[in-house]
This record gives sequence, C-alpha cells and structure tokens, in this order.
Amino acid sequence: MTKIIFLDAVGTLFGVRGSVGEIYQQFASQWGVDVSPVTVNQAFFKSFKAAPPMAFPGAESTQIPDLEFEWWCRVAAETYQKVGLLEQFSDFRSFFGELYDYFATVSPWFVYPDVKPALTKWRESGIKLAVLSNFDSRLYPVLTALKLADFFSDVTISTEVGAAKPDSKIFAAALQKCNCTIEKTVHIGDSFTADYKGAINVGIKAFLLNRNTVSQPDVNQFSSLLDCLNSYFI
Repeated sequence: MTKIIFLDAVGTLFGVRGSVGEIYQQFASQWGVDVSPVTVNQAFFKSFKAAPPMAFPGAESTQIPDLEFEWWCRVAAETYQKVGLLEQFSDFRSFFGELYDYFATVSPWFVYPDVKPALTKWRESGIKLAVLSNFDSRLYPVLTALKLADFFSDVTISTEVGAAKPDSKIFAAALQKCNCTIEKTVHIGDSFTADYKGAINVGIKAFLLNRNTVSQPDVNQFSSLLDCLNSYFI
C-alpha cells in the first residue's frame, strides 16, 4: 500500500500564466528593451536546457540563495544574448532582480484545476504527500501563496540537497527526510527523464503526468492527477 506520494512542482502542481517569454518581455519593456515574447520564450528554453543542474553540492546553506540567484541570472543573460539584446539593458542585474523577485510571488503562477481535488482525496485517504522538485528556495513562498503548502508534510529541492533529478541522491534525500521506504513510495511528475526515469531507476513506482498530446509508449502516464487518482489510488 502506498504510504507517501512525491510530486514534482512546476508543470505538475502549478504552471506559468501565459508564458515565460511574455513575463520576461513584460519586465524588459520597462527597461526599454523590446522583442517578441515568442522569440524570448524559445531562447529561454534553449538556455534553460543547456544550463547545468540547479544543484550546488558542498555549498553552505547560507550561500544557497545567492547561488540560486546567480544560476537563474546566467540563464536569463544567455536568453537575451541569444536574441542579441543583452547589451541593451543599462543594468541587467537590476532588471533581473525585479524579474527574479516576481517569480517568488503568486502573480506569475496558476494551480492546475485537477491538483487540489486530487491532493484532498489523497490526504483524506491517509496518504502522506511531499514535494520533490528541481526548483529553488522560492518554492516555499510560492506554495504558500498558491495555498498548497498545507497539503505537504515535506519539501525537498535540488538546491538544498546538492543534486537534481534524475540523480538518485535527491530521491534518497527525500526518502530519508520522510522516513519512508521505496516499496511504499510513488513519484508523480511531468518530465519523462527527471521524474519518471529518475524514480524508476531507484526502484520507486512512478507515473508520468502528461498534460500535452505527446505520448510515451510503455509508460504509466495520465493527463491529470485525477485520472491517476481514480485508476490507482481508489
């Protein structure tokens, strides 16, 4: 019987309103920098995918907030470098500081409609819930702002562990924190590599939350948490 469910955060519990490109351009226009949001969005995801894992092994806990900021600042700088506009910012770090703080608030995010009903049913059935994410420490205020924090007994993030999914170390850290065995654990997330394969590779039962039309053959996948709930946990 499942004792605990680990859930990914962005793309699983909540998503970005509109697009990252739209938000980036909203802030950039205030600095006199204009470009198509679609162009910025494409450049962002190329930069994001090319970046190293968001994890800082060996770092002191007091260093982590600064390291997180620098990691994202490099991604943003690469984004605007790709579209040839980085030099147009009079003070890129100040621009990025405003953008970074904005993503720690409720404003850029929305909770998927299937999330709270599924979490409520799982909690009522006695299943423990925890977040396992490659996000940074802004996740804590975001979960609170989105009224999700109370559903979860634990939150494990890559920047604090020093390893990012699909690395087995982050799954081991989450299991240890929650004092739970692999046999009674399930992981649900929207990334085939980081979430599904990462969990499977350490022996954790996994489900792929596939909110788009792309299909992965021979994979336990669902289009919503409620479908997953009704098929395997009721």
